[in-house]
Amino acid sequence: MAPTSHQPLAERLRPKTLGEVIGQQHLLGPGMPLRIAFESGQPHSCILWGPPGTGKTTIARLMADAFDAQFLSISAVLGGVKDIREAVERATTARDGLEQRRTIVFVDEVHRFNKSQQDAFLPHVESGLFTFIGATTENPSFEVNSALLSRAAVYVLKSLTEDDLRQIVTRAQDIQAVPAIEAKAVERLVAYADGDARRLLNTLETLSVAATAEKRGDIGDEWLLRVLGERMRRYDKGGEQFYDTISALHKSVRGSDPDAALYWFVRMLDGGADPRYMARRLVRMASEDIGLADPRALRLALDAAEVYERLGSPEGELALAECVVYLAIAPKSNAVYQAYNEVRALVQQDSTRPVPLHLRNAPTRLMKQLDYGKGYRYAHDEEGGFAAGERYLPDGVEPPQPFYRPVERGLEIRIAEKLRELRKRNEGADR
Repeated sequence: MAPTSHQPLAERLRPKTLGEVIGQQHLLGPGMPLRIAFESGQPHSCILWGPPGTGKTTIARLMADAFDAQFLSISAVLGGVKDIREAVERATTARDGLEQRRTIVFVDEVHRFNKSQQDAFLPHVESGLFTFIGATTENPSFEVNSALLSRAAVYVLKSLTEDDLRQIVTRAQDIQAVPAIEAKAVERLVAYADGDARRLLNTLETLSVAATAEKRGDIGDEWLLRVLGERMRRYDKGGEQFYDTISALHKSVRGSDPDAALYWFVRMLDGGADPRYMARRLVRMASEDIGLADPRALRLALDAAEVYERLGSPEGELALAECVVYLAIAPKSNAVYQAYNEVRALVQQDSTRPVPLHLRNAPTRLMKQLDYGKGYRYAHDEEGGFAAGERYLPDGVEPPQPFYRPVERGLEIRIAEKLRELRKRNEGADR
């Protein structure tokens, strides 16, 4: 193995050209959106949205290289308005200088900037002073100001595949950054990386240092587990045991066993599961297995996810644990889940039925002449705020039983009573 470079492995392996980029071929492959943007000769502002370690910074740097632009990087975690002002000054100097260079301002974790900080970019993006590229792991629809979002194309990056990650291991070996690694150890590394190239590279670097210290010529699976210990955890995140464990957690919550649910939750964390993944699963459980029997469950799951984002590990994991226990003891109902699936199946196999005339909006005179909205009964003007006998489904859709059938648990007991009352009134109005 060659002497260790002082430069981090991630930098040594950072692609210099588009052809060297591993993954994201749905954006960078021939004829794909970002490839076309690179080849157009004209940079444009964009948001790169994807999980950690998927190449957002690399793509931004390559875009700057492709357009011979000055590359300025701002971390929204550490930076602020002062950094934005400095970027504006440097972009102005580059534009007005002898070389008249373009500037690309890259904002990492852009969702961490508040509204006023994001707004500070707008006039300069509009004037063309610089091209703005934001990177985020969060949905930009919710985390990026609409004004800024409307001026930037959004590109969705995907987690790297196992084959992509194996290619990174091979490249590290090609430059002799790590010793030979046995196949089983490679598979464990790939599973541990979980689609995150940065995590894989940092782990490879740790292994390289340890192997050099012990003068090892190769890396075996047993040595790998011994050196990395808790970092590697006790199961393959991409394998069957991972999915068995999350299944056990989900079934324990559904079965209203808080002790078992908490046990499997901690097993998942101890096994190296990303707490953000766990938070997403808890939100799913609240929707699928609790639903309207206790609508607070969904809000609690979302709050727990937000607390984790604010506090991180290990403090934020307690909020997730609290959510696990609440979901386990909450009344259960999958009535909405079943209703949604039934309606979805119907819509997929049914024809596109027209909206009944009385339900259509009629903002123009022509539409009124065509009887749009004619005969519609405004429920608020009816007794009890309910237009008994009014029909809202398209003609020809006659479900043999209601799609939504609340269970006799939790809040759905009252919902069921209300629906029975309304259906009785509908039947009375039909006579």
